[in-house]
Amino acid sequence: MQPKVSALPVVTLLALCCQHAWAGGIMLYEIGTDNAGLANAGAAARAQGPSTIASNPAGMSYLPGTQITGGLQVLYGNLKFDRDDDTNVAGSGSGNALDPMPGGSFFISHELDDHWSVGFGQYGDFGLAVNYDNEWSGRYFAQNSSLLGLSLVPSVAYRFNEQWSVGVGVTAMYGMLQAQTAIDRSPFGFTDRSDGQFKYKDKDWGFGANVGVIYAPQPGTRIGLAYTSKLDLEFEDGLDVKGDGPLLQRLDGTQTQLDMTVPQTVTLSLFQQLDRQWALLASVNWQDWSEFGEIAVQVDTSANDARSTTVDANYKDTWHLSLGAQFQATPQLLWNFGVAYDSSAVSDGDRTFTVPMAESWRLATGATYALNKVTDVNVSWAMVWLGDMPVDQTKSPSGNRTSGQFDNAWIQAVTGNMTWRF
Repeated sequence: MQPKVSALPVVTLLALCCQHAWAGGIMLYEIGTDNAGLANAGAAARAQGPSTIASNPAGMSYLPGTQITGGLQVLYGNLKFDRDDDTNVAGSGSGNALDPMPGGSFFISHELDDHWSVGFGQYGDFGLAVNYDNEWSGRYFAQNSSLLGLSLVPSVAYRFNEQWSVGVGVTAMYGMLQAQTAIDRSPFGFTDRSDGQFKYKDKDWGFGANVGVIYAPQPGTRIGLAYTSKLDLEFEDGLDVKGDGPLLQRLDGTQTQLDMTVPQTVTLSLFQQLDRQWALLASVNWQDWSEFGEIAVQVDTSANDARSTTVDANYKDTWHLSLGAQFQATPQLLWNFGVAYDSSAVSDGDRTFTVPMAESWRLATGATYALNKVTDVNVSWAMVWLGDMPVDQTKSPSGNRTSGQFDNAWIQAVTGNMTWRF
């Protein structure tokens, strides 16, 4: 059993850990599927493979027989912080905080009869990690942190007729949170002591649902509407605190619970076949980041008492707009193109080092090649441009301040997958 701490104010722990409650919170469209090459355009209406389970389970109604898609991808990018003259903490540069992140996905769908289809999806569409140099000038706000979610989604779809299909999936997300931050043991410069450090780490399951409908008013036209419910994750761990001194020794082992909400989303998509070669795709997506930004924090302050509060990160709901096209260059080769815009969940004044989010533009392309009648291979690429992101954070009461901006930030995804039909 982890030791309790008596009479420890909640605010003391919040100063240490609340910044990490939002570590890496980001919703990913790139999950190792051909959707990456379309920048999410038409995702809820395409219904071109079993990966539709992730974007609209109703799309399984359009898939004959049994189909399997397996995909791999790597995310990499540039996230380097350039400090300005307002920074009053000594230290090195941040380094590139985005390490290459591998990922993968697996989907299977099966047509039971003319009306019913079932399927299963496994993918990671939530989270990102930041890993700064341990001695950088913003180490008292973040050294490294990550929040990752792996979703398991059994699904079922029903096709009423040629126009209407519905689908539902039950989502079980395995969430993993970890954070590591330096502790200033020489506040105000009164002493010359090396930094301390705290670590926080836990895992939890959250449960929700994916629901979707597709309406096809005429052959070649599909309109899809999909909803993913929110998921609640509750992380609890005893703080692992390193460093000499009575205060840090009292903090070590303190049980701290962080409750957060994975955002609910709504997506409206269009797929329009223009002729035998060209198709037009579009999507509008809403994500409920305002609720994700409110973190419930509970700290055990004695053997019989726990103090709770809610930290509001001032997050805003976001909107995604995407437009894409498909070109059937040959009977075997299909080209995908897409461009997208995402609004920012935070203003410049609320941006943190743990979640350096901003409005972004996506540019994507990909190609699917039919090896034979039952096997396709796809390779896709997407560039997410974040641009310059200013951050200015100050610790209270020490007054430690790190100010500057991330210059020309970007993330790229390279994806490869194969689909088999039986």
